[in-house]
Amino acid sequence: MKSRCGRLQTKTEHPHVEINPKICKGSPTVVGTRIRIADIAVEYEYMNYTPDDIVNAHPHLKLEQVHDALSYYYEHRADIDSKIKEDQKFVEKLRLSQR
Repeated sequence: MKSRCGRLQTKTEHPHVEINPKICKGSPTVVGTRIRIADIAVEYEYMNYTPDDIVNAHPHLKLEQVHDALSYYYEHRADIDSKIKEDQKFVEKLRLSQR
């Protein structure tokens, strides 16, 4: 399916979430942004941000987008947590290579 911008995307049951292979390597993102659902999950779960804190950190997001992103995260938690761990390993590998 093509979005209003003509981009290919996968439709989800979440109106504020899209999966586009050309954006963030196909990671689920907030529609119209490059903010990954995994990034919002990290801020909420690991950094203890509230949804309002997340909106304050990303003023272009609306509260309903953050809540929808968190709902999507909880429905796909295993997959997204796996991606988060993969990203953490990559960052650690980069840190070690810089020493």
